[in-house]
Amino acid sequence: MHSNEKAVILHSKLQMKKIIFFTAVTTFLFIGFTSVKAQRNADDKVKKVLYFNPEVEPDIDEIKDPTNNAFFDAVSDNFSGRRNKMLRAEVQVPYDSIDKQTIVDYCVNNDADFAIVSKVRYFKVGLGKYVFSNQVVVSMKLFGADGNLVTESDHDTYRKNMRLLGSTVNSIKIGTEGAMKGILKKLRKLKPTETEL
Repeated sequence: MHSNEKAVILHSKLQMKKIIFFTAVTTFLFIGFTSVKAQRNADDKVKKVLYFNPEVEPDIDEIKDPTNNAFFDAVSDNFSGRRNKMLRAEVQVPYDSIDKQTIVDYCVNNDADFAIVSKVRYFKVGLGKYVFSNQVVVSMKLFGADGNLVTESDHDTYRKNMRLLGSTVNSIKIGTEGAMKGILKKLRKLKPTETEL
């Protein structure tokens, strides 16, 4: 063999190695990008959160409708910038004695990923009959679709915001937003991949 023939053979082997290497790198990059995109699509799934009417304490019928309206105004305002969907169940679930099967049934029937059970507690001021202050404590419990408690939070509008003035409606909205932020904060610590509800 002449030196020219050896050079041509070496050159063609080198070219073949470059082509195989380039093809392998391109294939691995394509597979990597595809799997990351598929994983991101799974994480981007819209989560449905089912909210029950909050339990109102004290149990007085005259304050339930205004409380529900203010509560759900705050919840829907909070969901307006998020990619997840809020569902509303027109039923009240007792906050302190929650039945796991009830949560599971409502989540299955509404195709919900999570359920939130809430309570709005008004402060009593004065003696005798109820005279309410405009301060409230909004408590929330977040359950998975399996009925298990994920986390809970509450927001006391007096202790956390030092609100002495303002309407009760605004206090309910501030308390609701504070409790939701508390749940999201605790959820981030539990599951760093689920940063939003």
